[in-house]
Amino acid sequence: DEVVGWAVDEVVCWAVEEVVCWAVDEVVGWAVDEVGGWAVVEVVNLVSCFFETTSPYMWTSLGVAIAIAISVVGAAWGIFLTGSSILGGGVMVPRIKTKNLISIIFCEAVAIYGIIMAIVFSNSFKQFQQHGNPLEFRGNIRTSDLATGYAMFAGGLTAGVCNLVCGVCVGIVGSGAALADAQNAALFVKILIVEIFGGAIGLFGIIIAIIQTQGYQLGKGD
Repeated sequence: DEVVGWAVDEVVCWAVEEVVCWAVDEVVGWAVDEVGGWAVVEVVNLVSCFFETTSPYMWTSLGVAIAIAISVVGAAWGIFLTGSSILGGGVMVPRIKTKNLISIIFCEAVAIYGIIMAIVFSNSFKQFQQHGNPLEFRGNIRTSDLATGYAMFAGGLTAGVCNLVCGVCVGIVGSGAALADAQNAALFVKILIVEIFGGAIGLFGIIIAIIQTQGYQLGKGD
């Protein structure tokens, strides 16, 4: 009796534990799969709906704003870095003040790059139809107009970030050029070559931004 009772208890406990563990694993696994799959689908639907229904005017305006704003930040940052070194070094060595103004011009050119791209992007602002052939789009905006908005946003981001990096690069190199020129005038031309190559980074951004936005215009398919 004792052995049988002990054996029955052990078998029953083992069976209950196995069944409970299996049931919990199955239920939890099913719940995670269902909830996780549902959540992923909902997020994808929300993101897709956002991009398909957002006005291209917003994306184009953001592209223009990013192109000019970040470019101006890069130019101001570069002028801050270079100008402080020129002013500080010019106190002890006045001859460097005039010659090193070329570094300020390079930094200011970065903001001009942003202005040029903002003007180019602004020419894409045209009236477009919100409703057209239902076979051409998945929302109430044509795919060509959506693509234009995205292209302008991407172009503005490309130009703005490249000009930001360009401005900081020219500012740091220009600062070093001013300090080096204060110590040895023969070093200025050599460092100026490095500064010119640093300024070319902004031109690379402009070229790629123009390629990204080439042929896109709001309302082009109307």
